[in-house]
Amino acid sequence: MSTTTTTTGSGGGVKVVKPTFGSYLSDYLGRVRGGDIGSLPAILGLVVLCLIFGIARDTFISAINFANLFSQGAAVIFIAMGLVFVLLLGEIDLSAGFTSGVCGATMAILMIDHGWDWYTAIPAALIAGMVIGFLLGFLVSKVGIPSFVVTLAAFLAFQGILLLLLSGGKIVAVRDTFVLSLANENMSVWMSWALGIASVAAYAVVQFVQLRGRAARGLVTQPVGIVLSKIAGLAVLILVAVALLTGERSINPAIISVKGVPIVAPVIAVFLVIWTFVLGKTTYGRHVYAVGGNTEAARRAGIPVDRIRISVFVIGSFMAAVGGIIAASRQNSVDPNSGGSNVLLYAVGAAVIGGTSLFGGKGRPIDAVIGGAVIAVIDNGMGLMGYSPGTKFIVTGLILLVAASVDALSRRRAAATGTR
Repeated sequence: MSTTTTTTGSGGGVKVVKPTFGSYLSDYLGRVRGGDIGSLPAILGLVVLCLIFGIARDTFISAINFANLFSQGAAVIFIAMGLVFVLLLGEIDLSAGFTSGVCGATMAILMIDHGWDWYTAIPAALIAGMVIGFLLGFLVSKVGIPSFVVTLAAFLAFQGILLLLLSGGKIVAVRDTFVLSLANENMSVWMSWALGIASVAAYAVVQFVQLRGRAARGLVTQPVGIVLSKIAGLAVLILVAVALLTGERSINPAIISVKGVPIVAPVIAVFLVIWTFVLGKTTYGRHVYAVGGNTEAARRAGIPVDRIRISVFVIGSFMAAVGGIIAASRQNSVDPNSGGSNVLLYAVGAAVIGGTSLFGGKGRPIDAVIGGAVIAVIDNGMGLMGYSPGTKFIVTGLILLVAASVDALSRRRAAATGTR
């Protein structure tokens, strides 16, 4: 559905009528009514949860708790980003959690037992993740084993490999200062502000370059008011967050001062930008959506379906490795349960809650960030209110069920209205 129209001028040429601010909003609301809701439910849910927990506990909206949310949700967000690629093809990776554990253990063992530096141990862990992803993708695409079976087998196997790597149950401490800083340290105040302002400026430049480029090619463009609204919204979000995080949040500032944006925040942002560009602006990204939307049609169009399928598992396991490294940094160690427990469930839940469809063909990297934020807020907020882990699991499960239901209903609505 679109309110943008094309007309034929008196000379026979085609003239594109640009949408106005009002018509653009009307078009968006029409898409929402037609079932194209994207991450809207997750964003609204996140706002509601923050309001509830903020009213119930003043400490929830404190600077120290806001900073804690980044380190609490980072590992899940990274793993969920990779799972978005897998889910876009209608596949699943049940081994992502223990893949993160195996890769995190690989890094720790190489540094502690073999004396490797972080700049060699981290790439080794990431390569291990990519190799795992290639093997999973090969078995799914070339051998033809369903991804559920392949990754379930890998889930069990990697749990055993983790036990073997850690000699049946030992804990390997992570002592490297660089690795520990990833999830536990903060940028300086001036760097936090510089990065925040630069991020807003870069986003504004990209938006106006895209606007000008589309106009020069005679394509339909967004109204300038919409572009300015997006820039203003991002600026408020980032600058308010920076202002909050650069305030003093140490319990005893006389002994130690704690200020600045957590280092893990820009790391998340970098991966978000990279994967958003890959999916939204490259031929590869279009091929991923095409295969996820209709595999047979994509194959007939000449898209290398098998290679695309293998590649999404490689990306998924690579991001699981990143998540494993961040988890090891936050915990200062790796153990036989690294990547286990609720890690996989939270990662899949983050992607789905954020708006990625379990049916394939619909999803964005930002879904992982939004969904991961929802899960982190639930875990953090309910913890502050004194609820038991069992209650938190129940609430998270119910929210995941609601998200999956919304996805199914929106797809049915989109099919009925012809918007999909």
